[in-house]
Amino acid sequence: MTPVRQLGLTMVELMVALTVGLLVLLLAAGMLISANRGHAAQEDAARLDDSGRFALETIARAVRQTAYVNWDRADAGIAYDPTAPARVVGLDNRSLVKTADFISDPRPDVANGSDVLALRFAGAGPGPDGDASMTSCAGFGVSELEEGWSIFYVGRSATGDTELRCKYRGSSSWGADAIVGGVDSFQVLYGLDTDVPADGLANLFINATVVEALDDGLALEGANEAELELDLRRKTHWKRVASIKVGLVLHGAKRVRFNAQPIVFDVFGPVYADALGDDDPGTRIGESDMPGSLRERERRLFSSTIMLRNPPR
Repeated sequence: MTPVRQLGLTMVELMVALTVGLLVLLLAAGMLISANRGHAAQEDAARLDDSGRFALETIARAVRQTAYVNWDRADAGIAYDPTAPARVVGLDNRSLVKTADFISDPRPDVANGSDVLALRFAGAGPGPDGDASMTSCAGFGVSELEEGWSIFYVGRSATGDTELRCKYRGSSSWGADAIVGGVDSFQVLYGLDTDVPADGLANLFINATVVEALDDGLALEGANEAELELDLRRKTHWKRVASIKVGLVLHGAKRVRFNAQPIVFDVFGPVYADALGDDDPGTRIGESDMPGSLRERERRLFSSTIMLRNPPR
């Protein structure tokens, strides 16, 4: 039998081969794009997890040292003053000025009704920075001759990113540093110990606006404004705070959830959002209400409840 010699490809065979090759390339390109998107989503998720954990740890450390009193000081026996300002205080739906004293000069919020949490504590150890056992949220030591502040709020960076900031009092002025970026909402509730006598356990969780409303309803005694202010400091509900609940929603840097359904986040759960969400902006936020550039990003909700180690008197 004489073998048949292949002299070339017909036009039909060539077209079929090209079509099959193009289909293979198309499928491979699709798989590569899908793999890249999956990798980007995983990378964003890992970054968000790290950022959220770091932010909660920073806040928790500051809350636990709130109202600390250095009993090793010579004047420790007279350290407690019932007319001293509260060591825990907050603002709802506000931002701050980096260089302004404490939480004076509050500004409109920059991220979905985000709140302000301010915590005060005594320093420890001699020298300008103490013994490093008591530090501000920025990590700077506070000496036994001073009081330290750790203030958390959401500001906007020079590039327009919303970031959770730590505000602190330095040696000569106030300053603030970013803790994490990509903040959609930072929310705070205060757990009040309403028992008489107090047992150190929270019975009621409310926001800063409700705490202020309770203070407005107090029967104060005093012949003038100064005496009324001192009586308010004695009786303020801020000195009944036994624990603090924080919630933080963060978003990733890139769009990675293409054609995904919008997600709704209830920072303190759906029961709270259904009952009080309209009066507490930012405790329920949905992607559909966000600017187009912020939709379809990786997002995470982080929350924690932290007990105060020291009475905030």
